[in-house]
Amino acid sequence: MRMLVTGGAGFIGANFVFYMLREYQDISIICVDKLTYAGNLSTLESVMDDNRFEFVKMDICDREGIYGLFEEKKPDVVVNFAAETHVDRSITDPDVFLRTNIMGTCVLMDACREYGNIRFHQISTDEVYGDLPLDRPDLMFTEETPIHTSSPYSSSKASADLLVLAYYRTYNLPVTISRCSNNYGPYQFPEKLIPLMIANATADRPLPVYGQGLNVRDWLYVDDHCAAVDLIIRDGMIGEVYNIGGHNEMRNIDIVKLILKKLGKSEDLITYVTDRKGHDLRYAIDPEKIHKELGWLPSVRFEDGIEKTIDWYIDNREWWEKIINGEYKEYYRKMYGSVENK
Repeated sequence: MRMLVTGGAGFIGANFVFYMLREYQDISIICVDKLTYAGNLSTLESVMDDNRFEFVKMDICDREGIYGLFEEKKPDVVVNFAAETHVDRSITDPDVFLRTNIMGTCVLMDACREYGNIRFHQISTDEVYGDLPLDRPDLMFTEETPIHTSSPYSSSKASADLLVLAYYRTYNLPVTISRCSNNYGPYQFPEKLIPLMIANATADRPLPVYGQGLNVRDWLYVDDHCAAVDLIIRDGMIGEVYNIGGHNEMRNIDIVKLILKKLGKSEDLITYVTDRKGHDLRYAIDPEKIHKELGWLPSVRFEDGIEKTIDWYIDNREWWEKIINGEYKEYYRKMYGSVENK
């Protein structure tokens, strides 16, 4: 199988590349990434010499470049991880999210149509469903939950999802979509909650927590997400959406306190900051469909996954220290400057 993986130098995309090369000997992967701030070529260092892997720096919105790549490489499957993903950045600069997340998806699907009606899988997010009330733990997102977005980021992903389903109906393009809950694990960019808290706690810096930290998220270890996507690509029903969730809801503040405890740091490092605009209260995925149809269940308990994740960040400081000492420093000052020196 020749698989084209876009966004493969990012957090989940890179872990998916590692997973597929580890699980299958008869696969070749062409990894496409624009290498924006969140794409890190050093993440892929361990597979660069694998003759089953090839990296191509390219913007998925570059129609001419993408078409040329499809013509040359002739992929059997396309998995689209490429996206702008950070909600805060989408609030300050929506334009780039609309371009990459919608138009980039369009270009990829047009290439799939042009070069053989190629199998296409879209990586989406549970954020397209909006949020759930904190006082209704019985409510969960299913694949039938109406789309109700809260940010430019989730709106751009929802738009891409609708476009993918339209290509299935209009052109009969063989597509599937997966919508996953919050991922955590190695190589996650340190603007996200868990790696940010680990990095700051390690350096005894303030841990900025939005509002009172009461927002609830459903957490899934990244390898479990990769296994689910693999199953959907191989055995999923064409034209269908699959929710991927961990049945592991936790408040943000409890995650932060857990990290501090495991690192032996004081909760005095917690600093509450002004809440994010339009901050979703609670996400909760019901993964019953993928369990019943494909037999998928998460295999990593959060207690084990968070320990592995903390250990990875402690053992790989060089990887994330290079990031936070670069362009990210200016972004951090912009978002959390008021707590920088507290």
